[in-house]
Amino acid sequence: MTGAIKLLVLGGSWFVGHAVVSAALEAGWDVTVFNRGTSAGFHPSARPLRGDRTRPTDIVALAAAGHWDAVIDTSGYVPRNTLDVASALAPKVGRYVFMSTVSVYRDWPVKPLSERSDVLYCPPDAGPDYGTDTEDGPTQYGYQKAGSEAAAVAAFGADRTTILRPGVVLGPREYVGRLPWWLRRVAAGGEVLAPGFPERAIQPVDVRDLASFALRTISDETSGAFNVCAPVGSATFGELLADCAHSTRADASFTWVPDHFLLGQGVRQWSELPLWRTFDGVWRVDTTAAQAAGLHTRPLALTVRDTWRWLVDSGEVSNHDRAAEIGISPEKEAQVLAAWRRSGERSS
Repeated sequence: MTGAIKLLVLGGSWFVGHAVVSAALEAGWDVTVFNRGTSAGFHPSARPLRGDRTRPTDIVALAAAGHWDAVIDTSGYVPRNTLDVASALAPKVGRYVFMSTVSVYRDWPVKPLSERSDVLYCPPDAGPDYGTDTEDGPTQYGYQKAGSEAAAVAAFGADRTTILRPGVVLGPREYVGRLPWWLRRVAAGGEVLAPGFPERAIQPVDVRDLASFALRTISDETSGAFNVCAPVGSATFGELLADCAHSTRADASFTWVPDHFLLGQGVRQWSELPLWRTFDGVWRVDTTAAQAAGLHTRPLALTVRDTWRWLVDSGEVSNHDRAAEIGISPEKEAQVLAAWRRSGERSS
């Protein structure tokens, strides 16, 4: 596409949506944002359209409000609703970019993944109750996103649809609180419980790189599904924590405790020690297709630095429901560290 691209963003005030709107405005695009207007972070340079995507009359009004070259859907979670929204917009929008997740894969997080890996089955018109959570396996969230992907394709067709499947997304304005928790914990100093081993490879993607790639698929008219993560092996957990110490200038020391010991102490993966998970496939998501299509990812150190600056400048404390699950308590951390010292083991 050439010229000033007209973009509609569904969502646009939280984390990923905010980054998408910011990137599009910086690129000189004509941006319309559709949401309820209940969250902070609205861009004054974007055209606001207020409404609720679950309300049919609001979707009819949205479809009547104009024509756009593309829509980026950052707020679609229920297949039936995604189908209704996409179907209403299909005559008015050239391309549909749906923000999905690696959780749509049947084998995530257990096995390594590529776009050829099996995706969970969910009908494009499924309601919010479709799918179930299984321990260490598929989740209802994954089923719902898979169904929403199918809904987008059903409404727009494969040639006009792009599916983005990010893994862990970090960066400024992150409301889940994974990286903010580590930054605050390291900033507090002292002995820090570090999970597993420092050489463990990780591949989170910066939210700004995800947003830039979403725009790239529109300007290049690229269709298909893409895993959006940093390349496998681009960073390690040890580098992440070292970057946290460097950015916060903290007087912190890291005690690396093996996976088996943490599990034996009842430490919850993914939540009590954010980003720590022992399955082989968590950080082995193939992203060569996205890289070939123009995905560029910045060094993790820059993501850590900029997130810390945002935390300091904004004083942000997330009140999102998911943020309450993040982080080990100081008391439990001290107990685990004490038990590790008593064990006489040594981490490799």
